[in-house]
Amino acid sequence: MLNLYDTATSQIRPLKQRVPGQLSIYLCGPTVYGPPHIGHGRATLVYDILRRYLEWTGVAVRLVSNITDIDDKIIDRATRENRPWLDIAQKCEHVWFDSMSRLGVLRPTDVPRATEYVEQIVGLIAELIAKDAAYATDDGIYMSTSVVADYGLLAHQNIDDMLAGGGDRTVFGADQKKHPADFVLWKFSKPGEPSWASPWGEGRPGWHSECVVMSLELLGEGFDLHCGGADLRFPHHENERAQAVALGKDFAHHWMHNGFVVDPEGEKMSKSLGNVTNLPDLLDRYDARAYRMLLLQTHYRSPVKVGLDNIDASVNALAGVDSFAARTSSLAVLTGSASPLVSPDEATLIAFRNAMNDDLNTPVAMAVMFDAIRRANVAVDSGDTNLAAAISSAVREMCVAIGLQLNIADVVDADAQAKAVALDAARTAKDFAKADALRVELQSLGWLVETTKQGTTLRKV
Repeated sequence: MLNLYDTATSQIRPLKQRVPGQLSIYLCGPTVYGPPHIGHGRATLVYDILRRYLEWTGVAVRLVSNITDIDDKIIDRATRENRPWLDIAQKCEHVWFDSMSRLGVLRPTDVPRATEYVEQIVGLIAELIAKDAAYATDDGIYMSTSVVADYGLLAHQNIDDMLAGGGDRTVFGADQKKHPADFVLWKFSKPGEPSWASPWGEGRPGWHSECVVMSLELLGEGFDLHCGGADLRFPHHENERAQAVALGKDFAHHWMHNGFVVDPEGEKMSKSLGNVTNLPDLLDRYDARAYRMLLLQTHYRSPVKVGLDNIDASVNALAGVDSFAARTSSLAVLTGSASPLVSPDEATLIAFRNAMNDDLNTPVAMAVMFDAIRRANVAVDSGDTNLAAAISSAVREMCVAIGLQLNIADVVDADAQAKAVALDAARTAKDFAKADALRVELQSLGWLVETTKQGTTLRKV
């Protein structure tokens, strides 16, 4: 069973399934007012790896990830650029999913948008008011955090410290708030701003209201896992949880948060701080798989610095994996006439599962994979075809489990392939001078020539 650190309990504990064989996950998605940055890319990759691994083990995953398509930041940009707010939201959403596709991130099972759930959000706020858990001020409807006895559970610190932080978002303030921690559920609109009808006046949902509504609507009470970046613990996730608790609803049973991407000085990257590296720029410059490789070698709860040195190292690591995949491509298909299909080396897969099940310890899992590649290469060199095939098959299984696409698509032209066949024929005839000449010729054409008992394979250098 997969054991994950739970933010609420500060413990690594089993990720239990409400329905055996199925797992329900809610992932807080983007506010679409600009291009995604590499911190967004880290969050989506972490949970893509989690999802792929669970599905590889046979678990059916339903992943809901929202789009915040109405927000102060969207409205502010629309005002600055004299553009319709919806045009900004829709175009930025397109950029988001284009970047996710390039990263190899699977699309969520459900992608609810805040503007599609305004009616349900209004209903939730009305329930909170009826329970004396919310109240009206001149600028909106606010949640009364004092009704939640364990408010601050996810932050593990006192209210004053939480209010001094709060992540990228403003902890909304108003003179009429009953407590500094109280937060807005419904914001009354200013003239010219987008708005929706409510019993209290025209306005729009507060950021913290949308996710609690969409998660409960789509996944139901007591869903298995709620996740997102560490900066969302407070105020966002705590405020989601507060609304559910105030209504007596069974909310998420497990909370998972990934660490920050930090700049060279150790400062968390965020749009509000201005130290952002856009994800599309990174993807334009590097093999998109390199970012996945980099993050796989960092524990998901640890901060990670992203720079030229470790991105280049990830590109080199990918080249080694691709080279291995090409070298063993024929072995991964057949082990020989005695057994037509390859059975992955079970000891290797057990070591891999043990690492992944231990709080998604991908650095250890990757060490298992790189060690397997080394052992398989040794087996190829020594002529132990069966062992090499079993281990290489295990490597391919691990790559599937973590979403690491192998690139072995070098097309060998007919002339080069004919020379490779002639090289093998010369070796069989013990005409080693001719075989060596053909090898030199192929190498001069840019091919890496590898010859085993199974024959000669060609790959582009």
